[in-house]
Amino acid sequence: MPVTSKESKELGTDPVRTSVRFPLHLEIVLTTGAREYKAVTEDVSANGICFTADDLPPVDAPVEFRMTMPASIMGGSEDVTLHCVGRIVRHERSGDRNLAAAVIDDYSLKG
Repeated sequence: MPVTSKESKELGTDPVRTSVRFPLHLEIVLTTGAREYKAVTEDVSANGICFTADDLPPVDAPVEFRMTMPASIMGGSEDVTLHCVGRIVRHERSGDRNLAAAVIDDYSLKG
């Protein structure tokens, strides 16, 4: 059973803070139920993403999104598309930008 963002902070294992982050600016579309949110990643880690968008999904909302990781980053000859399932764990305002973080609970490779 997945640990909630509140539980992970209480346990001192907040997955948003424990992985190496890579500054990648990738266009993504996050889906929550029937709504879609266009966004651009600020950074990506094995456990989640930080992204910016005009409108943000609510905190604790389940999300699905696809990221196409460039071959040069992945060390291969072809880009790799990841289908990710996770949840929004926080919002932040930085200047005039809306930022949010999503934890990746599960992912699969897509061809």
